[in-house]
Amino acid sequence: MAIFLSVLSSLLVGVILVVAPWTSWWDSNYLLLPHPALRAVLLNAFTRGVVSGLGIVNIVLAVHEAQQHWTGRS
Repeated sequence: MAIFLSVLSSLLVGVILVVAPWTSWWDSNYLLLPHPALRAVLLNAFTRGVVSGLGIVNIVLAVHEAQQHWTGRS
């Protein structure tokens, strides 16, 4: 059960990290309004790509962990 929850949470975080930087929510984050320099960095396509890349890594690691568990290797 613990491995299932670990894989599920890793997959969910990965999907959110892949999708979130490209949504309107990312653009209209009200917490960044007082910080225009930080907002400019986070709205940069390079930063969005890095965040999405981390999400892809998270998804790959979750799939690998599930595969290791299902094949019986620890």
